[in-house]
Amino acid sequence: QIKLVESGGGSVQVGGSLTLSCVASGYVVSDYSLSWFRQAPGKEREGVACVGGDGRSTYADSVKGRFTVSRTGQKDIIILQMSNLQSEDTAMYFCAAGPYGSPSLDGVEFLYWGQGTQVTVSS
Repeated sequence: QIKLVESGGGSVQVGGSLTLSCVASGYVVSDYSLSWFRQAPGKEREGVACVGGDGRSTYADSVKGRFTVSRTGQKDIIILQMSNLQSEDTAMYFCAAGPYGSPSLDGVEFLYWGQGTQVTVSS
C-alpha cells in the first residue's frame, strides 16, 4: 500500500509563505496522481492542487497565482509552495494519491491519504 507523510506546516502571518512537502512510498507511485487537499474545522474538504501521473497540474481558483505544486526526485515527493497566505488558507493540509494519470481535485478519486499538517495564518 502507498504511504504518504506530510511535513512543513506551521504558523505564519498574513502575507507570509510556507512550503509543504509530502513523501510517498510504496508501489506504482510514478503512475499515480499526487494532490493536496485542505480542510478547516466546520468546513468541507477542498482540493488545492494536483500533479497527474502524466505530469500535468491543476489548481483551485482560490490559490492560483499564489501556490505552486511540483513533483521531485523519482516522482515520489510532491511540494506545495505557498505565498501571500491569507486567513482563509488556515486548514489542515492533506496529501493524497490516486490511480489516475490526469490531474484532479475530486477527493473521491483518491484512495490513499496522509495524516495531514496544520497551516495557521494569523493577522
